[in-house]
Amino acid sequence: MTSTASVATDRPGRYAKQLASHLGRKVAAEWDEQAQEGWVDFGSGRVTLAAGDGVLLMGLEADDAEARDRLEGVVGRHLVKFGAKDELVCAWARTDGTPGSEHRHEGE
Repeated sequence: MTSTASVATDRPGRYAKQLASHLGRKVAAEWDEQAQEGWVDFGSGRVTLAAGDGVLLMGLEADDAEARDRLEGVVGRHLVKFGAKDELVCAWARTDGTPGSEHRHEGE
């Protein structure tokens, strides 16, 4: 099961590094500052992170639909919380053409 998300931001490397660092406290994760790419491995799925020009690109490979749905939520919720002041929106798209979950910061 695969999903992708392209999150518009002026600071893609900062948010990718923050995701890898924060989530890496509980699961395996790595961020390569020079290459501006990394990953987070949840066991039941893996998210790749890549900082592009004005965009954070994420790819999610999960063992099954349940893991995919759960991991979209975990990564999406963390990212929009970190990027609340930048009003980040994380909208996942499934490779089968169906929309995935969408996450926005709702305020405190």
